[in-house]
Amino acid sequence: MWLDKKTGRLISLDFMRGLIMVLLMLESTYLYSHLNEFFPTGLGHLIFRQFEHHRWHGLRFWDLIQPGFMYIAGVAMAFSLHRQKRDGKNWNERFRKSLRRSGWLFFWGVLDYAVRGDHLSFELWDVLTQLSFTTLVAFLIFEWKYSQQALAGIGLLLLTELLYRYTNIPGFDQPFTDQHNFGNYVDLLLMNKINSGGWVAINALPTAIHTIAGAMVGKWMIEAASDRERIRWIIYAGLTTLIVGYLQDITGLTPIIKRIATTSFTLVTAGYCLLATALFYWWIDMKEHHRGLWFFTIVGMNSLFIYLFFEIVGHRWFNEYVYVFTDNLLAFMPRFPMKILGALVIFALEWGLCWFLFKKKIFFKV
Repeated sequence: MWLDKKTGRLISLDFMRGLIMVLLMLESTYLYSHLNEFFPTGLGHLIFRQFEHHRWHGLRFWDLIQPGFMYIAGVAMAFSLHRQKRDGKNWNERFRKSLRRSGWLFFWGVLDYAVRGDHLSFELWDVLTQLSFTTLVAFLIFEWKYSQQALAGIGLLLLTELLYRYTNIPGFDQPFTDQHNFGNYVDLLLMNKINSGGWVAINALPTAIHTIAGAMVGKWMIEAASDRERIRWIIYAGLTTLIVGYLQDITGLTPIIKRIATTSFTLVTAGYCLLATALFYWWIDMKEHHRGLWFFTIVGMNSLFIYLFFEIVGHRWFNEYVYVFTDNLLAFMPRFPMKILGALVIFALEWGLCWFLFKKKIFFKV
């Protein structure tokens, strides 16, 4: 396997994690919203609409980001577990560390949504609360054979289909209808409310596939005998899941809906993650195209910190504070370009914070 000679790290993995975080950082500055307003029609609008979630049945580029986030966490977990095992840590020690990490992820995920205006709120829709569950599931089956892990993943998808289709709870017996599906019912039980946007906490069940797939890929990249074998099987797996997922949607069996993470959505997005892994591994690690990647890897090395920063500090204070400066200092500019520039200023400041932490060798982990 092609590891960087200086750091001993898989550069493509650091790049993919950093790329996802950079895209999330830009979204947190409202850049994509401003660009959509600036391009209300035409090609620009078609392009920047891809940076918004699809309202219901369909798939846009932005719908791939959360699956990618959870998938990369699985790949990274595989490398972490390999290092722990190499260092002599037994299964119980590795389990306690994984359990502690899941606990912290759950805590930060709940904290992210805890303040709503002037009151506290308990919500389980944040990606970190989802990841706390999927990470633990991926760990528990990590040492199983690949075929057994795949069967466990298929079992989770079948369970999801059964729960949505056959529980038949009055008012929540329409499996693919917003506000009337099984996921909405579970939210009432867990939080006594339903998300107006259609998101459901039980998404953690099917999207565990993303983290499991990531862990399987990470394990395979460590164990494969050659790069040709490594890449080939990742591509085969990616194409298979992509085809099966799209067939579910095209035939009308199960529509692609991100907000309730249908099985077709889960499979299609997992397929794209797998193919992206193969592409970036070939281009970055095998072909050694490393120029400019530091811009992304610096962010990826402190992914948890910067995520919590722009989710909690950014949304509740930092963004508004910076926009006050840019709106007033650049008042001579047209409204929307000024907003776009303000978003880029926020991003530059947040990226600079990641760069500062990197230079000081400060890395936040759980």
